Amino acid sequence: MSDPIPPFPAAEYDRRLSLTRTEMEARGIDVLIVTDPSNQAWLTGYDGWSFYVHQAVVLPLNDAPYWWGRRQDANGARRTVDVARTGIDSYPDHFVQSVDLHPMQHLASLLRGQGLDTGRIGVEMENYYYSARAHATLAEELPDAALIDATALVNWQRAVKSEAEIGFMRKAARISEKINRLALDLAEPGARKNEIAARIMAAGIEGADGAWGDYPAIVPLMPSGPSAAAPHLTWNGDPMNEGECTFFELSGCYRRYHAPLCRSVFLGKPPDHIKRGEEALLEGLEAGLDAARAGNRACDIANALGAAMDRAGIQRGARCGYPIGLSYPPDWGERTISLRAEDETVLEPGMTFHFMPGLWMETWGLEITESILIREDGPAEAFCDLPRQLYVKG
Repeated sequence: MSDPIPPFPAAEYDRRLSLTRTEMEARGIDVLIVTDPSNQAWLTGYDGWSFYVHQAVVLPLNDAPYWWGRRQDANGARRTVDVARTGIDSYPDHFVQSVDLHPMQHLASLLRGQGLDTGRIGVEMENYYYSARAHATLAEELPDAALIDATALVNWQRAVKSEAEIGFMRKAARISEKINRLALDLAEPGARKNEIAARIMAAGIEGADGAWGDYPAIVPLMPSGPSAAAPHLTWNGDPMNEGECTFFELSGCYRRYHAPLCRSVFLGKPPDHIKRGEEALLEGLEAGLDAARAGNRACDIANALGAAMDRAGIQRGARCGYPIGLSYPPDWGERTISLRAEDETVLEPGMTFHFMPGLWMETWGLEITESILIREDGPAEAFCDLPRQLYVKG
């Protein structure tokens, strides 16, 4: 049986549009131009690898939203969006990667035709997909409009997940478990990193428990030895070596929803500093999970971890988590709340985070992480079921 298109029922999209419009009204925004593909998908269901050209969901405060993008991608919109609520418009191909024209000229003409060229227009200023030239062109084409920074307006509406979204994340978690177990099984002296990465990616796309796998927003992160001091290195063609620690930060993905998970493996006998790091991470992880309760704050999780680090004499100096859910490359985070000492956001049931107390020291690194769900009562639930430990093979 085919998956439904779009992924969620009509009531779910009604809920999302209502939340977003309420915040637009509070900020005095007449129309919102949503260029983040994660936010476009969340609002309308649109799903396609077309975010390398300019596209958006345009959401007027008092009229139906519409997807706008490259003309050849309009058929993809018709195949994926919630067409009962979402219109579709497109620009011709001579606007694509032109030095003389820009797609925002076309969008501005649409807004003028709708009488939306003199109000307050929200744009996602701090966004991977909204370029400086796009903003300059829109400002030039709409001189009577006020362009308002609406960065993360939609992202914040995504913070509390619906039951349907949590269901998708549980499917992603089963894939995350599968690929982490595979990575740990394949890790051995002489195993080439690129071959392990290939197996991980294939297994992730195969899926698990009847759920097919989508491409994750971040590729496998799997540095070894001294390179594990850098948290965002991927792989190369080198073999794994005895006497080195490798972490595998991976995520399954189901219909764009993620559940990142990381475990570390040491080939041989771990030295004392690695064992002390493991002990501190596990203590801090358990303390953070216990602090991750509805009514507590984001900083309470970070401070619980920090206390364990202080007792171990480890200077960590980085945030330890962020919200997760629906995402596209280059990031599976939602770019709102940070699990760090300065963030006093109150935790609510249905919020989901990647709690990642990694250690990235000068010459080594170690990660043991969990994707978590804030529950109505009690400590957070871990989406994945894989023993929390440093895996030792030797």
